[in-house]
Amino acid sequence: MDVALWIAAGLLAVVALTGGVGKVFVPRAKLAAAPGGEWTAAAAPGFVKGLGTLELLAALGLILPAATGIAPVLVPVTAVCWVLLMVGAMITHVRHGSAAFAVLNLAYLAVAAFVAWGRFGDFVA
Repeated sequence: MDVALWIAAGLLAVVALTGGVGKVFVPRAKLAAAPGGEWTAAAAPGFVKGLGTLELLAALGLILPAATGIAPVLVPVTAVCWVLLMVGAMITHVRHGSAAFAVLNLAYLAVAAFVAWGRFGDFVA
C-alpha cells in the first residue's frame, strides 16, 4: 500500500509541477492558445500566476514532508487541497466547453483522494 501511495503522490506531484511551471513561466497568451488553457484568456494574470504558484507548492507538499519525515501530515493535507483545486478546475473546464479536461481533472481528484485517505490512515492507525 505504501508503494501505491508513493506512486500516486509522485504522479500528482509531476502533474502539479508541470501545471505550475506552465502557469508561472509561460505567457498567458500562449497558455490561452493551448488546448485546455482557453480559460486563462479571461483570467487576470495575477490569478493565473498565483494558481501556478499553488501548484508548485502542491508538488513540494506531496513529496517532501513524507520524504524528509518533517511534518508528514502535510502530505494528506496537500492532497485534500488538491482535491479542492480539481473541483474548481472541473467547474472551470466545463464552463469553457472542455469536458475532456474536466474528466482528466476528475481522475486527478480521485488519485488525490486516494493519497489523502491512505496518508491520513497513517496517523489514525
